[in-house]
Amino acid sequence: QVQLVESGGGLVQTGASLRLSCVASGRAVSNYIMGWFRQAPGKEREFAASISRGGSNTWYADSVKGRFTISRDNAKNTVYLHMNSLKPEDTAVYYCAGSQRRTVAKYRSEYDYWGQGTQVTVSS
Repeated sequence: QVQLVESGGGLVQTGASLRLSCVASGRAVSNYIMGWFRQAPGKEREFAASISRGGSNTWYADSVKGRFTISRDNAKNTVYLHMNSLKPEDTAVYYCAGSQRRTVAKYRSEYDYWGQGTQVTVSS
């Protein structure tokens, strides 16, 4: 089993940048496809980005493509989400997740491990 802990959230203004981190413990993060999901008030948890085990391939939701970048440092057991040009609609709790699937995972049901989330609030 692996434990995931997110950090880096906060309150920022429209257009700002923010970098989220997800550190894993208990097992190497390199064993998993890693993803970021987000959940805004009153909405379902939605896929934002994912990255392959070695970091060679990434996938993004259309809503964040071109603004968000997911990366990983397996030596540090950490996954990152760098967010640029933040908008009020990006306001949500952001969750880090790990998947044991062997192919790209973009759905909530495909992830096996979840962090507790970190709040990102973008004011207008």
